[in-house]
Amino acid sequence: MKIYPNKFIAAAVQAAPIFLNADATVEFACSLIAEAAKEGARLIAFPEVFVAGYPYWNWTMTPVEGSAWYERLYVNSIDVPGPHVDRLCAAARAANSFVVIGVNERGARSYGTLYNTVLFIGADGRLLGRHRKLVPTWAEKLTWTGGDGSSLNVYDTEIGPLGALACGENTNTLARFSLLAQGELIHVANYIGLPVAPKDYDMVEAIKVRTAAHSFEGKLFSIVSCSAISEEIIACVAGDDTHARELLKREHSAFSGIFGPDGRLMTEPLVDREGIAYAEIDLMRCIQPKQMHDIVGHYNRFDVFNLAVDKRPKQPIDIQQLSGARKAASAEAVDLFAPPADAISPVQNHEDRHA
Repeated sequence: MKIYPNKFIAAAVQAAPIFLNADATVEFACSLIAEAAKEGARLIAFPEVFVAGYPYWNWTMTPVEGSAWYERLYVNSIDVPGPHVDRLCAAARAANSFVVIGVNERGARSYGTLYNTVLFIGADGRLLGRHRKLVPTWAEKLTWTGGDGSSLNVYDTEIGPLGALACGENTNTLARFSLLAQGELIHVANYIGLPVAPKDYDMVEAIKVRTAAHSFEGKLFSIVSCSAISEEIIACVAGDDTHARELLKREHSAFSGIFGPDGRLMTEPLVDREGIAYAEIDLMRCIQPKQMHDIVGHYNRFDVFNLAVDKRPKQPIDIQQLSGARKAASAEAVDLFAPPADAISPVQNHEDRHA
């Protein structure tokens, strides 16, 4: 594995999207990219599904009540690739910064499928790839379809090997190990502010525990970016529902910051408030800790343990084309049952009736 001697600045954005407005949120994200770049950031991390918001109604409404909200979210989700992605790529290129950002992605072939997707954008403005959240968490299953193993990738960039997981995936030990085993040294963990969790669940502490564990186990840097809850979001989702408003206003629900390979926080934490956290990343700091515990190297027993990852994309249909002698034989078999040459097919008949 090559040496990465150059230090760089990473930025973790904690902000609220322009709720359910993809165009405005992308423009807002582009302005934040420019702002972070002025501070010297070469890597800028954004929250989970920042474009254009999280389906909080899944936690405060019945599935029937939330269905109309799902339609609003679908309309304000984006296509990958597409014009919104092009705009983000242009902003990354202008800033000469790598950008990792969460989006609601519309499925390419289903008029109603959504994915919780993380985009990786290069400093040259190219879309490096995407990761689709493998398992939507709890109430999120009402909104998102799960991704597949094809997007569990680490990107070998000029600043270092870069990977990401969305929110609760950072609790999935095997998903985390699959990235570490691909050489990940820079991990983006993006989250949403979750004030609607059970009363005994502290989102801030949960994020810190997960991030510290991944950084310490993998001896790498973790950039945590979490969305904030704006008054606009509270008013939009809660309306006149006082109980929902109380849930959404709960404090200690959002945390962003940057952790080092010793599992310690390197920045002043951003808790609930909006802002950008910055830290200097020096990948040379990852080397010595691995001498003690390298769980993807000498401190493991691959003769005892084995992780298999299926990286084949999952598709709703697998169309197989026949070729050669097999195709000819198939055509002959069909001809045995072919209608007379002057017969009208069902499709033709249907078209004639609607002429």
